[in-house]
Amino acid sequence: MIKYALFARLEAKPGKEAAVREFLKMGLALANQEFTTPIWFALKLSESTFGVFDAFENEAGRQAHLEGPIAQALMTKADELFARPPSIEPIEVLGLKIQTGAS
Repeated sequence: MIKYALFARLEAKPGKEAAVREFLKMGLALANQEFTTPIWFALKLSESTFGVFDAFENEAGRQAHLEGPIAQALMTKADELFARPPSIEPIEVLGLKIQTGAS
């Protein structure tokens, strides 16, 4: 069961919004290579605020993600792209519904 998650809030520097979008597209490609990350969303919360929500089956998967290439890229680009350091919060998933196919 998916029980462990992370939420990262990213505030783009003025004029860097498009670069943050491209960074998140690259993040999706990396997330698709992580077998321990079954759920990954890149989010636009406002014109300059973005987020990433990802979820994991266990704490080991969450820790692997925090130590993996997406987190490394995030920290490498932080000074260039973001107005403040990314806020990364651990989250406990209390419920989950996934529906596939036509409704």
